[in-house]
Amino acid sequence: MPLVVMCGYPCCGKTRRAEELKVYFEQNTDRKVHIVGDGVLGVDKNAVYADSQKEKQVRAALKAEVERKVNKDDIVILDSLNYIKGYRYELFCLVKHARTPHCLVYCLTSDDVSSAWNTSRDVGEQYTQDIFDALVLRFEAPDSRNRWDSPLFTVLRDDTLPFELISDALFKRKAPPPNQSTQSQPLSSTNFLYELDKITQDVLMTIFHAQKTSVPGDLISVPGATEKIELSRSINMAELRKFRRQFISYTKMHPTENTGQIANMFVQYLNKSLL
Repeated sequence: MPLVVMCGYPCCGKTRRAEELKVYFEQNTDRKVHIVGDGVLGVDKNAVYADSQKEKQVRAALKAEVERKVNKDDIVILDSLNYIKGYRYELFCLVKHARTPHCLVYCLTSDDVSSAWNTSRDVGEQYTQDIFDALVLRFEAPDSRNRWDSPLFTVLRDDTLPFELISDALFKRKAPPPNQSTQSQPLSSTNFLYELDKITQDVLMTIFHAQKTSVPGDLISVPGATEKIELSRSINMAELRKFRRQFISYTKMHPTENTGQIANMFVQYLNKSLL
């Protein structure tokens, strides 16, 4: 029956979220739930992602396994990186052909947080730093405006999964109802996108210049925000830009009706990412 496609950086919590979904569906439906992932294939992920041909073979094997398990009764959860939009489109075509609904669950974290989670694993389960960095650079974030990435549920590391909305999207064959913010401030608003770009850039420059006279532990005031940056460590412009890109990607999919809150939202995101 339905397919749930997990998506996100390496070590961003996809497997944990997949297991949470499995438990929820088993407790609230009478359907079997299958999790299909890299672990099922028993491959060496560092060897696979270092070789484009091996990676293609693994993606093909995962897709074939999904195709075998998708039927009118069961729920299939694809727990893999799924970081290439072209591959997600192939999965969309697969479920379209099978005449079954699907949705995408995007586990959004900063690359620093995911890297820390990676190094906290047992050595045999870790990605090497080179492979990890390469996968982060190649990652193509999902976009709810693409039909193959919709319905899209973006989940931050401390969020609770929207189980009922995901269930509705799968079993009632409809996307989850828009919340107040997305109704009031559509993504197509040119002013919203302009403000998002300008405010986040201003915040970055404020932090960058403030570090010249600050030390770790200082609080940095940001224009337009009531909250302050908790500067726990020195951070360079390249890292700041990464955080900005991730925040913009998330906020485009979850726009706020009040552009005056963008600065505070970005400060909160940075403070969580810098932990």
